[in-house]
Amino acid sequence: MSEKIKVGISIGDVNGIGMEVIIKTFADAMILNYCTPIVYGNTKIASYNRKNLGLNDFNFNVIDEPEQANPKKPNLINCWEEDVKINFGEANETGGKYAFISLERATNDLIAGKIDALVTAPINKHNIQSENFNFPGHTEYLQERCGATDSLMFLVSDELRVGVVTGHIPVSQISEKITVANILSKLNLMNQSLKQDFWIRKPRIAVLGLNPHAGDNGLIGIEEQLTIIPAIEHANNEGILCSGPFPADGFFGNCTYKNFDAVLAMYHDQGLIPFKNTAFDLGVNFTAGLNRVRTSPDHGTGYAIAGKNMASPTSFREAVFTAVHVVKARTESAELLKNPLKFSKFSRDRD
Repeated sequence: MSEKIKVGISIGDVNGIGMEVIIKTFADAMILNYCTPIVYGNTKIASYNRKNLGLNDFNFNVIDEPEQANPKKPNLINCWEEDVKINFGEANETGGKYAFISLERATNDLIAGKIDALVTAPINKHNIQSENFNFPGHTEYLQERCGATDSLMFLVSDELRVGVVTGHIPVSQISEKITVANILSKLNLMNQSLKQDFWIRKPRIAVLGLNPHAGDNGLIGIEEQLTIIPAIEHANNEGILCSGPFPADGFFGNCTYKNFDAVLAMYHDQGLIPFKNTAFDLGVNFTAGLNRVRTSPDHGTGYAIAGKNMASPTSFREAVFTAVHVVKARTESAELLKNPLKFSKFSRDRD
């Protein structure tokens, strides 16, 4: 790519640790060798956080549009002019209001192609709800905005990759959402993402069961026999290399996941608890299945430590690097597929 990748960044809840991890990440100028960051926020919010962190030498280059971004500096687009009172650690309407303003402006530019990827700082899924945002989280919002029929919440790290069939829904609704069609859709998205975004030629995917002991041959639930096993068989017939269903406890307990390129869990906590236990600091939430690239750090708003200069930027930094990696992988894939070598059948006859 002739130009550095432009990574847009939404700041999340202003009362959380979003701006802290953003500033700490880009205070290290080395990251500017890999991308041009564009933060969608507010100069006063940024200044307040910078002073709170004691990073008086750090400054954003303030711009109006992504086209004006300086590739040698962290850039910031001022998304509102009014003063906003920050109350670190408090979940209030203000946090949700300005989190959405930042997210919407960044998403608009992502869809318009003005930025190459979006990294979202954490939101509070409750206080961001409004007439304009009626979604369980970022994943569902971006799926609709990008016009995708489905998407995959894909938690990735160097050691483990985990996707989920059901995401932000109540536990009481999980079983009814575990259908052959839903499992197949997620397996297809995962398989395609592993090939396109992570350049794994023949991905090996493990599928977890829903019930304890993966149903124990129907003694502890029948979802495995009626739904999960048929979905696995169907997927294999379509050329997706997947195995299971595996009992989740033993699968992670004895590190069987190391034999696979990715794991498909049936529900949120089944996949995210072992993932965060394994790769909390280095984990990244990637939304697979979109025609745009979006990542986020694998942590929440961090209200308990907000404003205390205690938040680690490691996961956010990894989210930026992952976004850059996926954009490059997709670009290179598209270039390779643009002019494929013609297939020619050679004769076995010798001259």
